Formats: sequence, C-alpha cells, structure tokens
Amino acid sequence: MQIGLERLFRYHSKLLQGKKVALLAHPASIDKNFCHLFEILREKKIHLSKIFGPEHGFYGQAQDMESVSHHQDSPIPQISLYGSKIESLKPKVEDLKDCEVLIVDLQDVGARYYTYAYTLAFCMEVAAQTQTLVLVLDRPNPINGRSVEGNLVSEKFRSFVGYYPLANRHGMSLGELAQFFKHQCQLKAPLTIIPMKGWHRARYMDELRLPWVLPSPNMPTVETAVVYPGMCLLEGTEISEGRGTTRPFEIFGAPFIDGEALVRRLQDFRLPGVRFRPLAFKPTFQKHAGEVCGGAQIHVTRRKAFKSLLTGVAILKAISELYPQDFAWRERAYEFVEDIPAIDLLAGNEALRKQLKEDWSLKRIEESWEEERQAFLKVRKQYLLYT
Repeated sequence: MQIGLERLFRYHSKLLQGKKVALLAHPASIDKNFCHLFEILREKKIHLSKIFGPEHGFYGQAQDMESVSHHQDSPIPQISLYGSKIESLKPKVEDLKDCEVLIVDLQDVGARYYTYAYTLAFCMEVAAQTQTLVLVLDRPNPINGRSVEGNLVSEKFRSFVGYYPLANRHGMSLGELAQFFKHQCQLKAPLTIIPMKGWHRARYMDELRLPWVLPSPNMPTVETAVVYPGMCLLEGTEISEGRGTTRPFEIFGAPFIDGEALVRRLQDFRLPGVRFRPLAFKPTFQKHAGEVCGGAQIHVTRRKAFKSLLTGVAILKAISELYPQDFAWRERAYEFVEDIPAIDLLAGNEALRKQLKEDWSLKRIEESWEEERQAFLKVRKQYLLYT
C-alpha cells in the first residue's frame, strides 16, 4: 500500500524540480513513518514559496468555525483559507499567480460536510485563472470507497458544508473528488493526481498499515469518521454532538434527555449494525459546556451493515419525538450563512426538516433519497480511480 505522498517522490519528483511550489496541507499530511510532507519537501530541497492552511489551520490548532490568521512574516508565508469572512475561503489570485505548482495533501473523511474537499475545489477555481498546476496526493477514504448514502445538495442550499452535488456519504477519495470537480463542476485548473497503489475500495483506514493522525481536532479515530456522515447532522441542532468530550460524534445528548428512555426509543428502530448505550456526560466546551447531559454513545457492531446517515436521522427523530418542547434547531449563523437553517445546509435541502416535522417513517425518509443517490452513483462512476 502506497499513498500519493510516497509515490510522488518515488516516481514523480520531476514535477517539482526547479518550480515555484506552494503547499496546502495539515497535520495528517504524513507518510507511513509519520514524516510530514513539509519536512520531506525541506529535506528534498524543494523551494516552497508559501503554505496554505485549510479550516482548523495548517497545524490543526483551531476548533470548528474558528477563524485562523495569516502568518505573512514567517520565513515561508502562511495563508489561512479559513478566516472570519466567507471571502477568506478562497485564495486570492495574487496568492497563486507566482506559484507554478500547488501540492494538495489533505486527509478527507468521506462525508460531504467535511470542508477540505471544498478548499481543494476553491483552490482549483483560482488555479484555473493563474494556470497553477494542482497536484493532488491521494489518500484513502477512511470509511471505505463503496458505501454511498443520501441525497444531493440543491442549488439554493450550497454552502461550505455542501457546495457541489455530492451525496452525504460519497464513497470517493480526494483525488477522485478532484476529477469530479474538474470535469463535472467545470473547474478547469491544470490537474495531476498522484494515485495510491494497493488501496481497495472496501477497506477502511484502520485495516491498512497507515497511521491515523487527527485531520481535525474532533476527528480522533477512524471510528469517529465512521459515524460522522450521520452524526454531523446534530450540528444543525442544539443537541451536543459530543464536542468537548473524548468521543465526539459518538457521544450525544443534552441536559433535558433521559438516556435510558432515548435508547429504548432508538432500539425500536432496529437500525442495522449499531447498538446504543445510555450515559451521562459533561462537555468541557461548546454546547452545554459544564452541564451534565443525558444521552447515549453509539457502538458500531457491524460496519458493513451500519448506515451512518440513517442512524443520524433516527437520533434526530427520536429526540424530537420524545422532547418536542426542548428539541430545537440551530438558529445562529452556520458556516458564514445566516438566512438558511443549519440543518438545511447539512441536509442539502429543507426536506429532512419538514419530513421530521410531519413524522415521516425512517423507511420513507431513506426512500426519498434514492433517486438522487442513484443519479449520483452513475455520475460518480466516471471518476473512480480504484477497484
């Protein structure tokens, strides 16, 4: 098994020789020996003209939706692509115009809400103007490259957690997404993908001989990534998704919830491949910080059967049914958007919120995604690099 980073220097180093090179990376941009790409470039005496950092920063120090500042006075200028305004999400033309190659090495987690894919896409949009080569070093989709769940993002609901028509769980690598962006979304930047060797689509990251480094502060394990495509929906509510605990997205709840009653209701849904355990927890930051919350922990028992998105929807349904007076959607601005509810941005449209209000069954909700899921599978097939 070789990732794109390792194959770049083994077979494609000529792409960098004598070029003005920029880097878009984060803490997980490492090889199997834990060596970071920045250090490897320095060791290889590749001239770096600037460094770009995605959400959470080049060093991964910032929490979600926390702006990161530029560091223009450092030996190599560091430019943040997640600042305090929506304009900060794209590099400026002047940031890329003197760069011949932009190396992109980011660990994605397989859900369309995860913003690194859009940082890549926005860089491709600007690189098309500057004719900068975007060089993507591919990495595995950590939750496998076969499972696809959900509907697509409608035009009206595009945001930094869903900018292009991807399913909630898309089953693609970042290199495959780059091809999708270039050809399906008309981002005509010069693009070269250094593919992996030996990755099979059915494999999860922890089945490979590759280390896991947090790609963002609340993605500590592969188990977190497995539940994330469904559990990220809780960001559209005032229910804690477990930030401020040691198991974010696996632990969830609120002060008004009785964990045992919630688990009993969730068991009624007979969701495949998952068990729930009631618990109490006290988040140290973000929602309900310092308050004792009742809730549950997700335990995935059979990954191949587990449906992350359906599970997340079931949790929303159970809590809204049991606690209609206390359950609330997030009304504050979310990812630079103030006039659309956060849950609609995450769901890609307003349908899910209305379906829950109208008490649709889980089966009917899942069936409502199927037409768009099938359409996505047909389009997606054109851009897959691995079997």
